[in-house]
Amino acid sequence: MKGAVAAGHSITADTAAEVLRAGGNAFDAAIAAFFTACVCEPVLASLGGGGFLLARDSTGRTKVFDFFTHTPLKQQAEIDVHFYPVTVDFGSAQQEFHIGLGSCATPGVVRGLSTVHKQLGLMPMKELIQPAMELARDGVEVDPFQAYLLQLVAPIYSTKSALPLFSSPANRQRLIAPGDLSKNTELAEVMESLALEGEDLFYRGEIARAIVQVCGDKGHLTYKDLVEYETMVRDPLSTEYKGHYFYTNPPPSAGGILINFGLNLLKHIDLKRGGYGNYKHIRTLTEIMLKTSAARVEHFAEGPHHGLLDEDLLELYRREVYKTARAYRGTTHVSVIDGQRNIAAMTVSNGEGCGELVPGTGMMLNNMLGEEDLNPGGFHRWKTNQRMSSMMAPSILQDQNGGLTAFGSGGSNRIRTAILQVVSNITDFNLDLESAIVKPRIHIETDVFNVEAGLPSDTIDRLTREFTEHRIFDQANMFFGGVHAVHLDSGGGVTCMGDPRRNGVGVIVN
Repeated sequence: MKGAVAAGHSITADTAAEVLRAGGNAFDAAIAAFFTACVCEPVLASLGGGGFLLARDSTGRTKVFDFFTHTPLKQQAEIDVHFYPVTVDFGSAQQEFHIGLGSCATPGVVRGLSTVHKQLGLMPMKELIQPAMELARDGVEVDPFQAYLLQLVAPIYSTKSALPLFSSPANRQRLIAPGDLSKNTELAEVMESLALEGEDLFYRGEIARAIVQVCGDKGHLTYKDLVEYETMVRDPLSTEYKGHYFYTNPPPSAGGILINFGLNLLKHIDLKRGGYGNYKHIRTLTEIMLKTSAARVEHFAEGPHHGLLDEDLLELYRREVYKTARAYRGTTHVSVIDGQRNIAAMTVSNGEGCGELVPGTGMMLNNMLGEEDLNPGGFHRWKTNQRMSSMMAPSILQDQNGGLTAFGSGGSNRIRTAILQVVSNITDFNLDLESAIVKPRIHIETDVFNVEAGLPSDTIDRLTREFTEHRIFDQANMFFGGVHAVHLDSGGGVTCMGDPRRNGVGVIVN
């Protein structure tokens, strides 16, 4: 067995699998998967974004590589920057996003994956970038899911700057359609140069100068922002949950600590009584989600911190649970396990994209300074020179027998509830990986109850009577995240599962 991969696109997963077959390790495979995702999943992955990689090596040493976006060193006057709202129509709802060059934070993914490669990789970076470079040059056939994502965020990818790249070859006035061949020759050239020159090209060289030039006085980014960007290597946040150990992304990111908070509230509750999907099970989950949201509001005024896991605070929230328990973000995830038991769980994001391409690069920068979730104090009020918080939470679950599951999700605020439910499905109900991922999910926030069809009708009826504001999805939906996971059991057997909600694919490499 050479390993297993789960990702959000078949070509992304196949590229990672080929790296494993060629003798690369899990970290090599994740790096190659990212560059390929930039071509195959352009709304979800970009050289202009950021992310996190949770790495566990064959000795069991576990670290989080934080290469998420960073706020600029200086802030331009609000009136001067290019920053504006667009409305995205999701069919059942509309959502406002903020884009423009003034929405771009310092991108970190190129430096971050270079750091991962230097510390943990085996294969030359040129070989890891080569498949993506060839795809960008030769073109990739657009699948229905990627075309659907582009249509969702059409106002961002139909700008004067972006439309020439993302338009259909058959009709340059509309976005790429399913079956169209999408090429990005400028991105191919950038990747070829990165393979030869390394990260300095992006942070000190020609690409850095192009980023600074396009931002100019319309954005906040300067050459110094790029030169001084650093990858942070952190210890993971860990907790014991019913005989399992859960490792995830620590502060300053929010997602991991909120999942840990929820698991600690659930730790002493027997969810199995009455069976999966019964009213008590689902009602308890809704209360956990509500309490987690409340704790975030009440205790994250100065950003995420470990104090949320203080035992006295947890006990206060647990008592409240016992008493009462009678938006589509551009994020993708890759999980890899190799034959030496190395594990990589990587989540990356470009926000929705800022709507502007960096000339000559085929690359769109992020819009993280325009993300409402990441700017709770309001737009244009961010602190300078700070690593931004995120809901992204690449994670590893270790069972009592030493089995390991690597997973993560896209989905903004739904990331934490998707991962919480998958962990609970595995630990509380002993479900296999596929069942744990495909079971119907719920999400509740600001008292709006969202639920996928498939739960018992009496459970849904009771909950929708309690929560007058509710939405029932008639099938599995990408709103509830996309958990792509791989599992290695104590005997060395592997399984993998890509979440069908987000076109996920799993590949076992023999």
